[in-house]
Amino acid sequence: MYKALILASTSPRRKELLTLAGIPFTVVPSPAEEPEPYFGELPAAYAARMARLKASAVADGHPGAVVLGADSVVAVGEAILGKPRDAADARRMLGLLSGRVHQVVTGCAVFGLAAEPEIFSVSTDVHVVALSDAAIDAYVATGEPMDKAGAYAIQGKAAAFIKEIHGSYTNVVGLPLAEVAALLRLRVAA
Repeated sequence: MYKALILASTSPRRKELLTLAGIPFTVVPSPAEEPEPYFGELPAAYAARMARLKASAVADGHPGAVVLGADSVVAVGEAILGKPRDAADARRMLGLLSGRVHQVVTGCAVFGLAAEPEIFSVSTDVHVVALSDAAIDAYVATGEPMDKAGAYAIQGKAAAFIKEIHGSYTNVVGLPLAEVAALLRLRVAA
């Protein structure tokens, strides 16, 4: 028996990616709050914990469905960069990313496929070119960085800042589509 898929996220990027993969779903926003990382918590563990928290909050109210939750973080070493608080914070984050390689880690949690949830994370290395203060200021002025982990969107204006990536492009956008599709294929209503 196939089950309906619920995406526990209002992210337009995650919705676009699932739609591109031809996976039918409905959206139920997760009411879960996103607490700060624990002291010393690694980026992959934090992203997986947040994905589980988001999916669990929706799965509790939809026991007959498959629920997908996801959370993406940007990491410079073991330092986790979430969404910027304001323009100054966005400038700080972009300055940290300038001229170096960082990781985008997306945690995924899928409830309802088996007795226990499937929880995993995917990491992609992203190399950002050296950015001038003027380039950072101009990008921040667009407003695009304000609701993005690490203060940038690879599929947006910041694409010009990305020298190369190693790993999943869709992971950097917000959902490791190959891994999610492989897990969900033939297990949800088509």
